[in-house]
Amino acid sequence: MLILLNKPFGVLSQFTDRGNEGSGRETLSDYVDVKGVYPAGRLDRDSEGLLLLTDDGKLQARLSNPKFGKEKTYWVQVEGEPDSAALKALARGVELKDGMTRPAKVQRMAEPAVLWPRNPPIRVRQSVPDCWLELTLTEGRNRQVRRMVAAVGHPCLRLIRHRIDDWTIDGIANGEWREARITDGATQLPRRKRARNRA
Repeated sequence: MLILLNKPFGVLSQFTDRGNEGSGRETLSDYVDVKGVYPAGRLDRDSEGLLLLTDDGKLQARLSNPKFGKEKTYWVQVEGEPDSAALKALARGVELKDGMTRPAKVQRMAEPAVLWPRNPPIRVRQSVPDCWLELTLTEGRNRQVRRMVAAVGHPCLRLIRHRIDDWTIDGIANGEWREARITDGATQLPRRKRARNRA
């Protein structure tokens, strides 16, 4: 089984808030009512978008281990307007505290056509413009995208993961999930769409 969840902002990428029960923080159990599935990789609490969950251990390893080089595409709203030098630096690789990042694909993009409200909204400074980037990586270090754009002088305001390998959040509302059938070519074949479970 493979589940594609469009994770909302503020939701932990785990089914329980271990050690912090009663904190009021939302977890995957507030949105996915399927037993025996686990996240294939992580998505930070303050990030949104595609999170894959599966009950298949081998598939989980293939999707989450950077050695398999699965592409992940992010929509990144940044402060300021990166120039060509900043974009080239992101594409070549950025020196972070834990080493140089792999080459990436990056381009300016229009604000996503299907963009849900975020709660709380991003902070806006009237005197500073912002723009959206599409950034595709083949690795997944801790808070990597945020650290990369900050390293070239453009702090991240909002981060949405749009795609992992062949799967995307297209057609999945924020807070909802879809089950995908797995084929040899990893083609996304939606079987059903389920609203979030908010008891």
